[in-house]
Amino acid sequence: MGAGARAVARCDELGSAPYSDDPAGLFRPYLGPGHKATLERISAWMVAAGMTARIDAAGNIIGRYEALVPDASALMIGSHVDSVRDAGRYDGMLGVMLGIEAVAWFAERGRRFPFAIEVIGFGDEEGSRFPVSMLATRAVAGSLAEQPLDLTDRDGIGLDTALHDFGLDLEHLRKAARPREDVLAYVESHIEQGPVLEAEDRALGVVSAIAAQLRFRAALKGVAGHAGTMAMHLRHDALAAAAEMVLAIERIGNAGTEDLVATVGHMTVRPGVPNVVPGDVIFSIDIRAGTNTVRDQAADTVRAALTDIAHRRQVTLSVELQQDLKATPCDPGLTRLMEQAVQTATGTVPRTLVSGAGHDAMVMAGLVPVSMLFLRCRAGISHHPDEAVMKDDVEAGLRAMTDFIERFATSTVDGAGAVGKADGQLTEQKPDLTGHV
Repeated sequence: MGAGARAVARCDELGSAPYSDDPAGLFRPYLGPGHKATLERISAWMVAAGMTARIDAAGNIIGRYEALVPDASALMIGSHVDSVRDAGRYDGMLGVMLGIEAVAWFAERGRRFPFAIEVIGFGDEEGSRFPVSMLATRAVAGSLAEQPLDLTDRDGIGLDTALHDFGLDLEHLRKAARPREDVLAYVESHIEQGPVLEAEDRALGVVSAIAAQLRFRAALKGVAGHAGTMAMHLRHDALAAAAEMVLAIERIGNAGTEDLVATVGHMTVRPGVPNVVPGDVIFSIDIRAGTNTVRDQAADTVRAALTDIAHRRQVTLSVELQQDLKATPCDPGLTRLMEQAVQTATGTVPRTLVSGAGHDAMVMAGLVPVSMLFLRCRAGISHHPDEAVMKDDVEAGLRAMTDFIERFATSTVDGAGAVGKADGQLTEQKPDLTGHV
């Protein structure tokens, strides 16, 4: 079995029990039993590939392949190991597996570098358990300072309890932060989660930037009442108001630039019984665009529209910002190296893309320069059990990753973090990651 096929097979293995909390499909939330079992399996694969493995204070799995010199800074490669509910098997996990296979390729050849290579599997990127995404990634990047940690999941379990049950401690969570001098750069390979590469018959693509995101929690309070006795013209129906708001959000998303998207993906209705007019509704709002300006203008338009609907329907509205991720450009120097690596791996001029989906790289960019490699996925489907990749594409992705590491080594002056030869020069771009709530 080739290394690319092995990476796919390992993703498949991790797609069901005991690596999922849902026996009917893949659901691997942060700090759940499936997460714990997954880290144990990945740890064994890391050791077999020639690395030492550990779990940090935030529940991330980290494998380290040592440098030619002791205590060297690291090139960090990775993605996330958690999943959404009813997920596909390759979102996030394939990037971790490709990192392990890249290290195994160099270990088999006895090849080491002036820098260490660390493969990291972030425990929480999706935010599928607690109401904030990329929590474990922010811990590593050192950007948890303004993040309240009194979080609870849908079952009322607090983050402190979940960490304790996992063998970790909330008070030590911020100790997962890595000093800037410990890490040279972060590189992430990921399925595209879109249809562009398949439409253009390309195995790989290079990410130039990651789109800006805003996530809100909207809460409506109307008046609950008997469905048979409350006259229609006297109702303050929270769900009817929410339905009009959802359509307004869709309309605003459709009216914007091509890169603007607006989504309502979750809604809770109370009391949620057939014979009562709904009195309370909570729903999510996700707004994304290629630039902060387009995203922010759309968010202002959405808030104005929702305020108007609430006033007209006589319900109370509150909108709470839950997440603010600025547009994140990938490092120009690393992007050039990745473009060269993709061209070598595929024999074609590489395609560059802006990622509409968020990734761990956008948080890690607050710490170090970042680069991303995209792999084609069938029909662009992701966050769904039908998510699929081709083994030949994964083989090409592995060739690109190993070639990138070799090129990165050429551009690295020493193992302590100084970089800068001509075409591969790295430029630190630390986007504004303030405003996270």
